[in-house]
Amino acid sequence: MSAADVFRQQFGTDPEGLWAAPGRVNLIGEHTDYNEGYVLPFALPQRTVAAVGPAPAGEWTVCSTFADEPVSFGVTEPGAVTGWAGYVAGIVWSLQDAGFDVPGARIAIDSDVPLGSGLSSSAALESSVLTALIDLGGLDVPLERRPALAQRAENVYVGAPTGILDQSASIRCQEGRALFLDCRTYEIDQIPFDLAAEGLAILVINSNAPHQHVDGEYGARRKSCEEAAQILGVPALRDVTLDDLEDALGKLDDEVMRRRVRHIVTEDQRVLDTVELLRAGRTRDIGPLLTASHASMRDDFEITVPQVDIAVEAALAAGAYGARMTGGGFGGCVLALIDADRADQTVATVDAAYAKAAFTAPTSWIATAGPGATRI
Repeated sequence: MSAADVFRQQFGTDPEGLWAAPGRVNLIGEHTDYNEGYVLPFALPQRTVAAVGPAPAGEWTVCSTFADEPVSFGVTEPGAVTGWAGYVAGIVWSLQDAGFDVPGARIAIDSDVPLGSGLSSSAALESSVLTALIDLGGLDVPLERRPALAQRAENVYVGAPTGILDQSASIRCQEGRALFLDCRTYEIDQIPFDLAAEGLAILVINSNAPHQHVDGEYGARRKSCEEAAQILGVPALRDVTLDDLEDALGKLDDEVMRRRVRHIVTEDQRVLDTVELLRAGRTRDIGPLLTASHASMRDDFEITVPQVDIAVEAALAAGAYGARMTGGGFGGCVLALIDADRADQTVATVDAAYAKAAFTAPTSWIATAGPGATRI
């Protein structure tokens, strides 16, 4: 059943329109966003669709294909609406808090972005609803301002301490491009990313080891980075360069904090190096950077789990140019840069490794760079 079907079933009329926003894969640049560094995501073809129609002022009702009952709310404050509907209420609150006159709305949601997989289903939900409400109300919200509004909904209303990466990707990505984003200035550059033209592909492997962003581990990593920046006397870890790294590590007494800093500083440089290689048309050469990123997340940031480590190892054994976990960690997905004609062989190798380890079988597919949020 589509979002439009659910809307008709719940509200007895056609929606005024349909708006869609994608999930994302982060090619490289993990946990660098809240450290004001660099990221390089691209949007997935999988997306969340919001069927939306008007409602009386100050009234919002949301329903979906994955929830039994609709949720209604009026003018709201952070935390008042919980569960999946809290992301929708958070968008209403964020727009109102920014001074916008948000139109009342009836909203039906459908999504094929896998939940809990590290592909940012929450940002896809936020971005589709945000785009719909802006269009429905004729609100003057520049595109470059929208990711921060969606991020504020997640940070303040829902209570998840995420950075700006996910919402930026879901809103600002373009088809056939990777989004090079400076998370301090919000400046972007659309980097050509047409893998098929080079006989390459990105294989996404859902480890089926689900993760949660609203948990102590993600928050602990962010707190450790912020404390380290304070000790080092810099606004954010983005300000520590690779040349400065050894000196910076020498100023930190805590070994865990040193590992966290090392990951962020080296990961920022890996993003910059990846962008330069892609600009030069040397896509295969980014493989070692992807693999080094995974090793850093595993050893220094300590956010991987056995399922994703095995998926990376198996993909590399099958001939991938590089592979890494993508997303916040503690489960989720792996991406592997492969020759397009080796997809089946790579999937078979990963599946066999999972079976040997007695893990729940993974789910795999080829990802292509799609467009950001839009009316459809």
